[in-house]
Amino acid sequence: MASPRVAEALGRARTASPAIAEYQQLIPNIKSLSTPSSLADDFNAVFDAILADGLGVIHTRTLLNDLIASLRTVENRDVQIDVGLHALRVIPTAPQSSSLVEQSAALRELIAGAYEANEDFLAAAKVLAEIPLDSSQRRVPDADKAAVWIRIVRNYLEVDDSTSAETYLNKLKNVMHTVDDAELNLHFRLSAARIQDSNRQFLQAAKSYHDISFSPAIAEEERLHTLAMAIKCAVLAPAGPLRSRTLGQLYKDERSAGLEEHGILEKMFFDRLLSAAEVEKFAQGLAPHQLATTSDGSTVLARAVVEHNLLSASRLYSNIGFDELGLLLGLDGDKAEDTTAKMIEQGRLAGSIDQIDRIIWFEGGEASGEKGSGRAEVPVGKEMRRWDSNVQALAEDLERLTDALQAEFPEFVAAQIAV
Repeated sequence: MASPRVAEALGRARTASPAIAEYQQLIPNIKSLSTPSSLADDFNAVFDAILADGLGVIHTRTLLNDLIASLRTVENRDVQIDVGLHALRVIPTAPQSSSLVEQSAALRELIAGAYEANEDFLAAAKVLAEIPLDSSQRRVPDADKAAVWIRIVRNYLEVDDSTSAETYLNKLKNVMHTVDDAELNLHFRLSAARIQDSNRQFLQAAKSYHDISFSPAIAEEERLHTLAMAIKCAVLAPAGPLRSRTLGQLYKDERSAGLEEHGILEKMFFDRLLSAAEVEKFAQGLAPHQLATTSDGSTVLARAVVEHNLLSASRLYSNIGFDELGLLLGLDGDKAEDTTAKMIEQGRLAGSIDQIDRIIWFEGGEASGEKGSGRAEVPVGKEMRRWDSNVQALAEDLERLTDALQAEFPEFVAAQIAV
């Protein structure tokens, strides 16, 4: 129920001719006429009155836009949510409801913003998802669609719902090629990396984070944070040639030397055994999903460390018994054999297993990276991979030089470099 002063103003508006002038005088003054305890009821009463007075579509739209703008200035987020939800309930009952699609969308964005401020990210995502973006009654530019979908993705990621987030990311993929907004494109790339991270696609996530860390559109502190995320994902990735290549790229990045994660990155890059204390310290900086338990009962980090230490052992020994390897890895002999067999079969470790004598023979050198055999088949393949690595390192050096030039001499770069 409206407070006395607001009720009196609404009474004058109902009898005035034209009524719109009275409403336009009332709306900016609702907060001064009301009290904190009655503010939500007063806004609701004004919404009800405007929709019930039959002012015509044009006047109704104008007054609702003014009322929504006034609601945005309210500092109490709970009031914004209560009033916004009430308005969304009453708008469909109005005769002109089909003409108020823009106002309903604006209300949903306002409510979502209030939910985000209250850190109720799941509710924010659900409210935004109800905004009509493909309606025949409302033409929405691709950039505006992308802005809404990116907010939905980011809200779902805040509650670790990567499945729902990926649904909207797939929608984004259909429109992002038409969006020129640099900030939206950056958020899209970052959201894609976070989803890859949540889905345990750690190698892809590491590459995505590393690429983003070179973006001039974000502050230096954020670039370093993104680089740290790339290192964390690379550490958690399955041991093998692909991870070794990613670790090499990150280790060669001169910025990584100043990060807390550099110690474990260096040990993994040089195939050194990791101690329990180092692993425990690294685990303190991981997100909950990066410490999740896998189907075999171990954590993602524990599995990554076991596989890395197994790869390191293959550099130290030409052969080793099941039980001795298990002691080195912190596993029983049979589990050590299973892990080794899986890595050899997936082409991530070069070696063979003698099950009769319970001995693992390591071939040394680089594994093939091809499923079905851990052997690097021919020397030519190894030389080609080394050549590829050198070419890639040269390209990365060239890209870093270009970024440095762009930061120092943007006008020269814009004039001389073809994009």
